[in-house]
Amino acid sequence: MSATAQDIHDHHDHGPASGLMRWVTTTNHKDIGTLYLVFALVMLFVGGGMALVIRAELFQPGIQFVNPDFFNQMTTVHALIMVFGMIMPAFAGFANWMIPMMIGAPDMALPRLNNWSFWLLPFAGVMLLATFLMPGGAPAAGWTLYPPLSLQGGNSFPFTIFSIHLLGISSIMASINIIVTILNMRAPGMTLLKMPLFVWAWLITAYLLIGAMPVLAGGVTMLLTDQFFGTSFFNAAGGGDPVLFQHIFWFFGHPEVYIIILPAFGIVSQIIPTFSRKPLFGHESMVFATAAIGFLSYIVWAHHMFTVGMPLAGQLFFMMSTMLIAVPTGVKIFNWISTMWRGSLTFETPMLFAVGFLFMFTIGGFSGLMMAVAPVDFQYHDTYFIVAHFHYVLVPGALFAALGGAYYWLPKWTGHMYDETLGKVHFWLSTIFVNLLFFPQHFLGLAGMPRRIPDYAVQFADWNMWSSIGAFGFGFSQLLFVYVVIKCVRGGEKASSKVWDRPFGLEWTVPSPAPYHTFEKAPEIK
Repeated sequence: MSATAQDIHDHHDHGPASGLMRWVTTTNHKDIGTLYLVFALVMLFVGGGMALVIRAELFQPGIQFVNPDFFNQMTTVHALIMVFGMIMPAFAGFANWMIPMMIGAPDMALPRLNNWSFWLLPFAGVMLLATFLMPGGAPAAGWTLYPPLSLQGGNSFPFTIFSIHLLGISSIMASINIIVTILNMRAPGMTLLKMPLFVWAWLITAYLLIGAMPVLAGGVTMLLTDQFFGTSFFNAAGGGDPVLFQHIFWFFGHPEVYIIILPAFGIVSQIIPTFSRKPLFGHESMVFATAAIGFLSYIVWAHHMFTVGMPLAGQLFFMMSTMLIAVPTGVKIFNWISTMWRGSLTFETPMLFAVGFLFMFTIGGFSGLMMAVAPVDFQYHDTYFIVAHFHYVLVPGALFAALGGAYYWLPKWTGHMYDETLGKVHFWLSTIFVNLLFFPQHFLGLAGMPRRIPDYAVQFADWNMWSSIGAFGFGFSQLLFVYVVIKCVRGGEKASSKVWDRPFGLEWTVPSPAPYHTFEKAPEIK
């Protein structure tokens, strides 16, 4: 028997890999989706632990627990872990699990590429965290890695950049896979405009990722050559321009925030119609609004840079385009509210997270509009107002949508119902504490407290104390989510085929009469 035939024979003898090797070698989209989600959950606590170090230090004025350099390392790695290691892999996990099922495909189009794009992540994450153990510690330049600050990183600097490259390669491969799957593997009759909103959101997100990630890769590689190969891209002494790096970074960075929020929009667009028991209001307008957001996200980047001294025409252009991007976002929020209008609403945990998302994401959107006004942005820039704004978009925005999606699909993934009471307790604890954590930061920023500082003037003490209490409350509330998930996976009430018609047995009980063809002949009275 030839070697190849022998291999095939052995494979059939032993069946598929079991135990640990099943997870290492799997090409099944559900297994890989589960790996992504578990990895994201672990990273939520790793990055969250760093956030708690930051908030513990800021609980009161003075240097309490960590030295200023380590404090800045925390802010840098916290952001990189949360963006690239937590929220993006979480949404990639949802994509892997749900997209093939939603479009009627047997699996993802490129299953082995799928395996590889996941397994790059743990190695990249470990490499990023290992920078703490190197001489000089992790980079302390903020997640934006602005030169010349980022060039003080010591030995850990090239490791950070290599880690970012690996995380980017993983994202690009996953995006290629998603695009190929959606465009080539839809079931017959599933036209593009019939696709669920979650699939549409990911299709547009994948294109954004392929456009934006190489820009970041180019920018950090130029940092690398400035540091080690004598180039002067960003070194003013050699004729370079540090502001050039800001342009490169934010040309990636602004599409990146939409890469994070569009899948969240997709999840919310699945949850709200289910618990309103009505179809989504304006399906096509939602698709076009999502595409418009994706397009506009590439032409607003310099609103992060109003203070660099750009010409007035540049300020005006970026101010107007930023305000324009609020229009399709407003369309989406209007459509979600219209979906709920006069629906038969029930408020199970996924719906609570979706409605919470709607309220609090809108707060983040309004503070974003405030910062789009160039003259006042000079006052807000680099204060805690900015921190409050983007955390409102990312935590009660993207993270709440991810938690809502997890509760929504857990019964489908596990075959068991989660504990509804505990789910609701988790929602209310998270909502109370996340607002206690981030809302006071608006006041701190407007009063002039700068970001990225381990110590502050005494007049900022009270709001910082409340913010830190909110941080610890929010962080420990997430342990309840882990408990709910483990309890659900290990068994619970079996999920029915009509899982979300429980516990009230509600079908589509809209006030209008049922369609004519559902009336059956009345039974005869005996």
